Amino acid sequence: MGEILKNDPRILVIRMSSLGDIILTAPVFRNLKAKWPKARLDILVKPQFLGAAARSAFVHKALPFTGLAAALRGINGAAYDAIIDLHDTPRSRLLCLLARAPVKLRYRKAALPRRLFVGLRIPSPALEKHTLDRYLEPLAALGVPVVHPGPELGDWAPGGPRPALRPGPLKICLLQTAFLGDCVLSLPLLKKLRELFPEAAVSVVTRPETAGIFAASGLAAEIIEDRKKTAPRLAEFARLSGELRARGFDAAIVPHRSLRSALLAWRAGIPVRVGFSSSAGSFLLTHKVPFSWLLHDVERNLALLSPLAENLGAAFPGLRETAGAPYSPQDRITAGINAGSAWPTKRWPAGKWARLIRKLAAARGGKVLLVGGPGEKEWNGEIERLAGPENCLNLTGRTTMPELMEAIRPLKVFISNDSGPMHIAVALGVPAVGIFGPTTRELGFFPYGPGNRVVETPLACRPCALHGSKKCPRGHFLCMRLPTVEEVFRASQEV
Repeated sequence: MGEILKNDPRILVIRMSSLGDIILTAPVFRNLKAKWPKARLDILVKPQFLGAAARSAFVHKALPFTGLAAALRGINGAAYDAIIDLHDTPRSRLLCLLARAPVKLRYRKAALPRRLFVGLRIPSPALEKHTLDRYLEPLAALGVPVVHPGPELGDWAPGGPRPALRPGPLKICLLQTAFLGDCVLSLPLLKKLRELFPEAAVSVVTRPETAGIFAASGLAAEIIEDRKKTAPRLAEFARLSGELRARGFDAAIVPHRSLRSALLAWRAGIPVRVGFSSSAGSFLLTHKVPFSWLLHDVERNLALLSPLAENLGAAFPGLRETAGAPYSPQDRITAGINAGSAWPTKRWPAGKWARLIRKLAAARGGKVLLVGGPGEKEWNGEIERLAGPENCLNLTGRTTMPELMEAIRPLKVFISNDSGPMHIAVALGVPAVGIFGPTTRELGFFPYGPGNRVVETPLACRPCALHGSKKCPRGHFLCMRLPTVEEVFRASQEV
């Protein structure tokens, strides 16, 4: 059927709602453009999503659906060569039936299995395929190869005109006061910011416990600490916003999607405030960038620079060495483990960690490094007891942030739950194996880069939370009980 369409076909995609589903259509448009660079690609959406859909880098025109009759007149007047229905409702089916177009395609929604699962918890293999994969299936009938299987940087243009920044060296503020892992995944953003504006003074606002990550990058002109976890909240907000206002920043980049972060940038009087459209404080931002769960968090963060520049690819910056590893070469440590997490459901069972440590120690002929924060001493202590102290070097709660980085730097492999130290290993160039349970790689927090591995078990109940929770909502905890020691050990040997 692909030969039926001319070199510059006119194609309409129907996806009326919701915002998340419209964002997922980007790979469909990108693949169509790869096949036919001169194609005219339009999308039909509900009026409230018109502004978002119009920001696609590949859509010629976003059409509002205001009624069946009006939509039919517009479609038939445009003389489309093909219509692709990615909505699959009775209304969109009727529209396709009545519209005039030589080629009409529809994706398979699996609506009935979804209703049975949501209403009666009846699982179905039909639900194992991601919505994005379903969107891409109709392209085969057009002879369009899927060379872009997922979202990419540049799919969506930022809202609003490019900010008018004053001439001369700028003062830019990066606001990132989230968890350790989030801060590590912000480092490529900081690096790219310095590359785009080499003369600018870039300050980072972060919490005291994550300040060491940004300090080790050597990319920040200064680090401003936000003591929101230890100081009275209102007093700390007033102090910090006043401090930021006094510095006279020209722009703030806000990857943290909290209301407080956006409010802080606004209250500080920073004229250009860039953040995500899904931020709780998006109404306080001057420039909003679409947020996609299917991009890795590194790429999502880099997209925040799209209002300022193009060509946004970047790698992890190096983290500066300080005093060296807190152990000697005689310890023969080549593998490290982070077995803890702030979220209990992210923790692989202690007995499995212990068996893995024994296998690693036997295979590598040395001890296995065990790291964690002060709150994880009891958990890691139990793992050390089960694995045998002769097989472990347990530094849990005994390292500062710089010392933690230097402990990980010499390793040949680092195995971790979905947590901050895993991202530190990636930033240091240490091959990483992530064990994912309640969270999934689709949320964008898997170890970044092709040389790393994720061990997980596909389950219909995953993900159950963005970060994890105190206990399994289903009570079975299969997501962390099913991954085997052999799977994780094999992945560690592969990397």
